[in-house]
Amino acid sequence: MTTVSVVVPCYDAARTLRLCVEAVRAQTRTPDEIVVVDDASRDGSADIAAGLGCRVVRLPENRGVSAARNAGVAASSGDVVFFLDSDVALHPDAVRAALDVLRDEPDVGCVQGVYEPEPLIDDGPVEWYRILHAAYWRRRHLGDVTGVVFALAAIRRDVLEEVGGFDETLRDCEDVEYGGRLAGHGRVVLTDRIRGRHDDGHRLRPVLAEQWRRAVPLVPLTLAAARRGAGQPEPANRRAGIVVAALAVATLAGGLAAVPLGLLHPVFLLVPAVLAAAFPFTDPGLLRYVRRHRGAGFAARFAAVHFAVHAVLVTGLAAGALRLLFPARRTGGR
Repeated sequence: MTTVSVVVPCYDAARTLRLCVEAVRAQTRTPDEIVVVDDASRDGSADIAAGLGCRVVRLPENRGVSAARNAGVAASSGDVVFFLDSDVALHPDAVRAALDVLRDEPDVGCVQGVYEPEPLIDDGPVEWYRILHAAYWRRRHLGDVTGVVFALAAIRRDVLEEVGGFDETLRDCEDVEYGGRLAGHGRVVLTDRIRGRHDDGHRLRPVLAEQWRRAVPLVPLTLAAARRGAGQPEPANRRAGIVVAALAVATLAGGLAAVPLGLLHPVFLLVPAVLAAAFPFTDPGLLRYVRRHRGAGFAARFAAVHFAVHAVLVTGLAAGALRLLFPARRTGGR
């Protein structure tokens, strides 16, 4: 019989960890073990996990999700490792569905799931933006994929051993880097048979800051994967939307840099506004999805936040490309 270990990395996750673990314990296919890796939390997360009967691995200092996942793999013994983020509560059949896919399709090395279109804990409109966007774009790519999101993903242990551990130098985009190395070690499948409710960020500034952190390393990671011959991860956003947002940011920056010209030709300064107004129509399917779940009024607010996220995304990508082209010189004397 195939054994399965659920590995949950956590850091200051007291708010959601109980919901996460209780959902794992309520699975129709009970995992053989639950390993919670506490990444030096300050809020008693480790005590919550221990009180729920989990095996707890305590890291002495905060090292990031890659190190926590690696520690969880080392402390577990299942034939299959089901990685689960501490802010996700699985649907009761999620573990069984993952094992069924891996049993029925031996050439699948990794199977991953999707988020439900409702948050685990409702914290307001910014969180609804995050939840609906993630639910939509993941479902858009169901089937064989290249990229992996390890928030709710099961992988065979022999595949893990072949590919190696997560890159502990990365605190963001570690899944992008790992997905590049996973190519050639079995199919990767994305299925809506594995589902979970996610508690996501609910304040705009931290959400935009996270988008920046994840955008900056994307260009070098993507180029590194291409050099290895690996495929590119499935995009979370439409290419047309990225292009329109990039043009809006570029023309706005150009207009601000040439204010006298803008005063002579005011129409020039209207270009960014026109592009921003056109932006929502670059992905009409997403707007329909949001409207269906939350109504037309919320869809308008969603589009505004979505544009702001795209503006940060394209500036982060540009910054990452510039860092690649002009690496900082190391200084220091003998």
